[in-house]
Amino acid sequence: MSHIASREDKHFQRAVESCEFPVSDFDHRAHLRLAYIYLVDQDIEGAVQRMRETLLRLLQHVGVDPSDKFHETLTKAWVLAVYHFMNLTETSESADEFIDANPVMLDSKIMLTHYSAEVLFSDEARRAFVEPNLEKIPRHGNEDA
Repeated sequence: MSHIASREDKHFQRAVESCEFPVSDFDHRAHLRLAYIYLVDQDIEGAVQRMRETLLRLLQHVGVDPSDKFHETLTKAWVLAVYHFMNLTETSESADEFIDANPVMLDSKIMLTHYSAEVLFSDEARRAFVEPNLEKIPRHGNEDA
């Protein structure tokens, strides 16, 4: 697998991490893009940690209580999903190319094929990662994290 973060991806990453990217524009695709960028250079746990830190910083920057908005299970589950699709996609030159090659990821409700709504939207899943209760998220290699 050979994936690259483009110059535009790195610019996007810097803008998000410095809270210069408009939070109102930080949609599902932006979440996928950032996960991809982090996974290009890091293992799963490193990417999850960076996503968590960045998302919490963004929420604090706009004055939103992270406990009201941040969701640990969704954050890690989407990093795992992006990693899964990176393993299925031989190469990509940018996050946009990767996402365009894997449009199924744009369905933000796809996690409901892995989790029941009761589990996914529980307080426990919001605070800490909960494994899927319907269908496992495919894992590759040594990513048992």
